[in-house]
Amino acid sequence: PVPPQVPYQPSSPRQVANALALLRGRAGKTVDLGSGDGRLVVEAYKQGLRPALGYELNPWLLRLAKYRAWRAGYHGKVSFLREDLWKVDLSDCNNVIVFLAPSVKPPLATKLLAELPDGARVVSGRFPFPSWTPSSTLGQGLEQVWAYDIKEVRQAAQSSAQGSPV
Repeated sequence: PVPPQVPYQPSSPRQVANALALLRGRAGKTVDLGSGDGRLVVEAYKQGLRPALGYELNPWLLRLAKYRAWRAGYHGKVSFLREDLWKVDLSDCNNVIVFLAPSVKPPLATKLLAELPDGARVVSGRFPFPSWTPSSTLGQGLEQVWAYDIKEVRQAAQSSAQGSPV
């Protein structure tokens, strides 16, 4: 099947701040799936989330992201790769940022649950994962972001599959 296409819409400064606030104090590899112009990856690195890496298919947005990193003085410190997020192995990621369209969330939820370690946290901007209960949220309206701790999401999924109350 052809993966759904996601239109580029840059994150606002408040969306970036809210997303990174939900990752504050966390360690480990941080990735932005569909990293667009790179603003979230650059800011994640600036706030100490390392390594910081973005995956983006659009070559123009990749160029813009690399320019943004260079301008911030982070050339060679952050990475932007032209890879399909569906083909990337996420098993070593502790922090995943996802600002993608609602149509992508259900298949992406399956991939994240299959690949991420128990200690991972997923932060979603603009749209929540429809079948997951967030660990925390921040902001209102278009600025709202949702954080999901994978271990909790897995436990909830197992409980509902077994028919026991959550």
